[in-house]
Amino acid sequence: MSDILLRGTGVETFYGKIQALKGIDFEVRNGEIATLIGSNGAGKSTLMMTIFGSPRARSGKIEFDGHDITQLPTHDIARRGIAQSPEGRRIFPRMTVLENLQMGATVNKMAFFDEDVGQVYKLFPILEKRSMQRAGTLSGGEQQMLAIGRALMARPRLLLLDEPSLGLAPIIVKAIFEAIRELNASRGLSVFLVEQNAFHALRLAHRAYVMVNGRITMTGTGKELLAKPEVRAAYLEGGH
Repeated sequence: MSDILLRGTGVETFYGKIQALKGIDFEVRNGEIATLIGSNGAGKSTLMMTIFGSPRARSGKIEFDGHDITQLPTHDIARRGIAQSPEGRRIFPRMTVLENLQMGATVNKMAFFDEDVGQVYKLFPILEKRSMQRAGTLSGGEQQMLAIGRALMARPRLLLLDEPSLGLAPIIVKAIFEAIRELNASRGLSVFLVEQNAFHALRLAHRAYVMVNGRITMTGTGKELLAKPEVRAAYLEGGH
Protein backbone atom coordinates (compact mmCIF):
# COMPACT_ATOMS: atom_id res chain seq x y z
CA MET A 1 0.00 0.00 0.00
CA SER A 2 1.29 3.45 -0.89
CA ASP A 3 2.19 5.80 1.91
CA ILE A 4 0.45 8.61 0.00
CA LEU A 5 -3.29 8.68 0.69
CA LEU A 6 -4.25 11.76 -1.34
CA ARG A 7 -2.34 13.23 -4.26
CA GLY A 8 -3.12 16.07 -6.63
CA THR A 9 -1.11 16.70 -9.78
CA GLY A 10 -1.48 19.82 -11.94
CA VAL A 11 -4.97 20.53 -10.62
CA GLU A 12 -6.78 23.40 -12.33
CA THR A 13 -10.25 24.57 -11.35
CA PHE A 14 -12.38 27.30 -12.91
CA TYR A 15 -15.53 29.23 -12.03
CA GLY A 16 -16.76 30.01 -15.52
CA LYS A 17 -13.81 31.74 -17.18
CA ILE A 18 -12.11 32.65 -13.89
CA GLN A 19 -9.29 30.27 -12.97
CA ALA A 20 -9.21 29.61 -9.21
CA LEU A 21 -6.57 26.84 -9.04
CA LYS A 22 -3.55 27.15 -11.32
CA GLY A 23 -1.90 23.78 -11.75
CA ILE A 24 -1.23 22.81 -8.15
CA ASP A 25 0.47 19.71 -6.76
CA PHE A 26 -0.16 18.46 -3.22
CA GLU A 27 -0.22 15.27 -1.17
CA VAL A 28 -1.41 13.96 2.17
CA ARG A 29 0.24 10.83 3.56
CA ASN A 30 -1.40 8.13 5.64
CA GLY A 31 -1.70 9.19 9.27
CA GLU A 32 -0.55 12.78 8.88
CA ILE A 33 -2.05 16.23 9.31
CA ALA A 34 -1.43 18.45 6.31
CA THR A 35 -2.41 22.10 6.41
CA LEU A 36 -2.97 24.73 3.77
CA ILE A 37 -2.64 28.38 4.76
CA GLY A 38 -3.14 31.55 2.75
CA SER A 39 -5.06 34.79 2.73
CA ASN A 40 -8.73 35.21 1.86
CA GLY A 41 -9.44 34.47 -1.80
CA ALA A 42 -6.24 32.47 -2.32
CA GLY A 43 -8.21 29.39 -3.47
CA LYS A 44 -7.97 27.27 -0.31
CA SER A 45 -11.68 26.44 -0.03
CA THR A 46 -11.85 25.85 -3.78
CA LEU A 47 -9.21 23.15 -3.40
CA MET A 48 -11.19 21.45 -0.60
CA MET A 49 -14.36 21.49 -2.69
CA THR A 50 -12.51 20.29 -5.80
CA ILE A 51 -11.14 17.28 -3.90
CA PHE A 52 -14.72 16.51 -2.89
CA GLY A 53 -15.97 16.76 -6.48
CA SER A 54 -17.78 20.10 -6.62
CA PRO A 55 -16.56 21.98 -8.57
CA ARG A 56 -14.67 19.45 -10.67
CA ALA A 57 -11.07 19.94 -11.70
CA ARG A 58 -10.97 20.99 -15.35
CA SER A 59 -7.51 19.50 -15.76
CA GLY A 60 -4.97 17.64 -13.69
CA LYS A 61 -5.54 14.59 -11.54
CA ILE A 62 -6.65 13.83 -7.98
CA GLU A 63 -5.95 10.36 -6.61
CA PHE A 64 -7.16 8.84 -3.35
CA ASP A 65 -5.56 5.62 -2.15
CA GLY A 66 -4.14 5.08 -5.64
CA HIS A 67 -7.48 5.53 -7.46
CA ASP A 68 -8.33 8.44 -9.75
CA ILE A 69 -11.28 10.33 -8.20
CA THR A 70 -11.00 13.48 -10.34
CA GLN A 71 -14.30 12.99 -12.16
CA LEU A 72 -16.24 11.02 -9.56
CA PRO A 73 -19.49 12.44 -8.12
CA THR A 74 -19.33 13.61 -4.52
CA HIS A 75 -21.32 10.68 -3.07
CA ASP A 76 -18.87 8.19 -4.61
CA ILE A 77 -15.92 10.13 -3.19
CA ALA A 78 -17.57 10.03 0.25
CA ARG A 79 -18.07 6.27 0.01
CA ARG A 80 -14.37 5.78 -0.69
CA GLY A 81 -13.51 7.27 2.70
CA ILE A 82 -13.27 11.07 2.45
CA ALA A 83 -15.44 13.27 4.66
CA GLN A 84 -15.67 17.05 4.70
CA SER A 85 -16.46 19.60 7.39
CA PRO A 86 -17.05 22.59 5.11
CA GLU A 87 -16.45 26.28 5.67
CA GLY A 88 -19.48 27.82 7.37
CA ARG A 89 -20.35 24.44 8.99
CA ARG A 90 -23.51 23.84 6.90
CA ILE A 91 -25.25 21.83 9.56
CA PHE A 92 -29.01 21.16 9.27
CA PRO A 93 -30.34 23.89 11.61
CA ARG A 94 -33.89 22.56 12.02
CA MET A 95 -32.72 19.04 12.84
CA THR A 96 -31.55 18.02 16.29
CA VAL A 97 -27.90 17.36 17.06
CA LEU A 98 -28.59 13.62 17.00
CA GLU A 99 -30.38 13.83 13.63
CA ASN A 100 -27.41 15.72 12.17
CA LEU A 101 -25.11 12.94 13.34
CA GLN A 102 -27.46 10.38 11.80
CA MET A 103 -27.14 12.20 8.47
CA GLY A 104 -23.38 11.77 8.67
CA ALA A 105 -23.77 8.05 9.27
CA THR A 106 -25.88 7.43 6.15
CA VAL A 107 -22.68 7.00 4.10
CA ASN A 108 -22.12 3.61 5.77
CA LYS A 109 -25.85 2.87 6.18
CA MET A 110 -25.80 3.51 9.95
CA ALA A 111 -23.91 0.22 10.43
CA PHE A 112 -21.81 1.48 13.35
CA PHE A 113 -24.08 4.25 14.61
CA ASP A 114 -24.14 3.53 18.35
CA GLU A 115 -20.39 3.01 18.55
CA ASP A 116 -19.58 6.06 16.44
CA VAL A 117 -21.99 8.44 18.16
CA GLY A 118 -20.42 7.38 21.46
CA GLN A 119 -16.99 8.31 20.08
CA VAL A 120 -18.25 11.73 18.94
CA TYR A 121 -19.79 12.39 22.37
CA LYS A 122 -16.53 11.38 24.01
CA LEU A 123 -14.63 13.84 21.82
CA PHE A 124 -17.22 16.63 22.26
CA PRO A 125 -19.16 15.97 25.51
CA ILE A 126 -21.31 19.09 25.04
CA LEU A 127 -22.96 17.47 22.00
CA GLU A 128 -24.35 14.67 24.16
CA LYS A 129 -25.91 17.25 26.48
CA ARG A 130 -27.39 19.01 23.43
CA SER A 131 -28.39 15.84 21.55
CA MET A 132 -32.13 16.67 21.44
CA GLN A 133 -31.59 20.39 20.79
CA ARG A 134 -32.09 21.92 17.35
CA ALA A 135 -28.70 22.44 15.76
CA GLY A 136 -29.56 26.00 14.73
CA THR A 137 -29.82 27.02 18.40
CA LEU A 138 -26.26 25.92 19.26
CA SER A 139 -23.42 28.39 19.75
CA GLY A 140 -20.91 28.84 16.93
CA GLY A 141 -18.37 26.62 18.66
CA GLU A 142 -20.93 23.89 19.30
CA GLN A 143 -22.03 24.03 15.65
CA GLN A 144 -18.40 23.59 14.57
CA MET A 145 -18.04 20.59 16.87
CA LEU A 146 -21.24 19.17 15.35
CA ALA A 147 -19.95 19.71 11.80
CA ILE A 148 -16.76 17.79 12.64
CA GLY A 149 -18.74 15.12 14.50
CA ARG A 150 -21.09 14.66 11.55
CA ALA A 151 -18.11 14.16 9.24
CA LEU A 152 -16.60 11.60 11.63
CA MET A 153 -19.83 9.57 11.60
CA ALA A 154 -18.92 8.52 8.04
CA ARG A 155 -15.81 6.74 9.41
CA PRO A 156 -13.49 8.55 6.99
CA ARG A 157 -9.88 7.71 6.28
CA LEU A 158 -9.32 11.35 5.33
CA LEU A 159 -11.02 14.31 6.99
CA LEU A 160 -11.15 17.62 5.07
CA LEU A 161 -11.52 20.54 7.49
CA ASP A 162 -12.22 23.98 6.04
CA GLU A 163 -11.64 26.91 8.44
CA PRO A 164 -12.71 25.11 11.64
CA SER A 165 -11.67 28.04 13.87
CA LEU A 166 -13.37 30.81 11.88
CA GLY A 167 -15.21 33.27 14.11
CA LEU A 168 -14.73 31.28 17.32
CA ALA A 169 -13.51 32.43 20.73
CA PRO A 170 -9.88 31.50 21.54
CA ILE A 171 -10.86 28.93 24.19
CA ILE A 172 -13.10 27.13 21.66
CA VAL A 173 -10.40 27.31 18.99
CA LYS A 174 -8.02 25.60 21.39
CA ALA A 175 -10.58 22.83 22.05
CA ILE A 176 -11.16 22.29 18.32
CA PHE A 177 -7.43 21.99 17.57
CA GLU A 178 -6.95 19.67 20.55
CA ALA A 179 -9.71 17.44 19.14
CA ILE A 180 -8.00 17.36 15.72
CA ARG A 181 -4.70 16.41 17.37
CA GLU A 182 -6.43 13.68 19.39
CA LEU A 183 -8.18 12.21 16.32
CA ASN A 184 -4.88 12.02 14.49
CA ALA A 185 -2.92 10.61 17.43
CA SER A 186 -5.43 8.03 18.69
CA ARG A 187 -7.06 6.89 15.44
CA GLY A 188 -4.32 7.64 12.92
CA LEU A 189 -6.88 9.70 11.03
CA SER A 190 -5.38 11.64 8.12
CA VAL A 191 -6.45 15.29 8.09
CA PHE A 192 -6.21 18.00 5.41
CA LEU A 193 -6.81 21.30 7.11
CA VAL A 194 -7.48 24.72 5.59
CA GLU A 195 -7.02 27.39 8.22
CA GLN A 196 -6.55 31.16 8.46
CA ASN A 197 -5.15 30.78 11.97
CA ALA A 198 -1.69 30.00 10.64
CA PHE A 199 -0.01 29.78 14.03
CA HIS A 200 -2.28 26.99 15.32
CA ALA A 201 -2.39 25.23 11.97
CA LEU A 202 1.37 25.13 11.43
CA ARG A 203 2.04 23.98 15.00
CA LEU A 204 -0.35 21.09 14.41
CA ALA A 205 0.77 20.08 10.92
CA HIS A 206 3.25 17.45 9.80
CA ARG A 207 3.13 18.88 6.25
CA ALA A 208 2.20 22.41 5.25
CA TYR A 209 1.50 24.40 2.11
CA VAL A 210 1.16 28.12 1.45
CA MET A 211 -1.27 29.16 -1.29
CA VAL A 212 -1.20 32.53 -3.02
CA ASN A 213 -3.56 33.41 -5.89
CA GLY A 214 -4.38 29.80 -6.74
CA ARG A 215 -0.80 28.54 -6.65
CA ILE A 216 1.21 26.65 -4.05
CA THR A 217 4.15 28.96 -3.35
CA MET A 218 5.80 27.17 -0.44
CA THR A 219 5.85 23.74 1.17
CA GLY A 220 7.61 22.08 4.09
CA THR A 221 6.93 20.75 7.56
CA GLY A 222 4.79 22.87 9.85
CA LYS A 223 7.85 23.75 11.93
CA GLU A 224 9.85 24.74 8.83
CA LEU A 225 7.18 27.14 7.63
CA LEU A 226 6.66 28.56 11.13
CA ALA A 227 10.34 29.49 11.15
CA LYS A 228 10.35 31.22 7.76
CA PRO A 229 10.51 35.02 8.07
CA GLU A 230 8.30 35.54 5.01
CA VAL A 231 5.58 33.27 6.44
CA ARG A 232 5.79 35.00 9.81
CA ALA A 233 5.57 38.42 8.17
CA ALA A 234 2.60 37.51 5.97
CA TYR A 235 0.53 35.33 8.29
CA LEU A 236 1.77 35.60 11.89
CA GLU A 237 2.67 39.22 12.61
CA GLY A 238 0.28 41.07 14.88
CA GLY A 239 -0.48 38.09 17.09
CA HIS A 240 -1.44 34.47 16.78
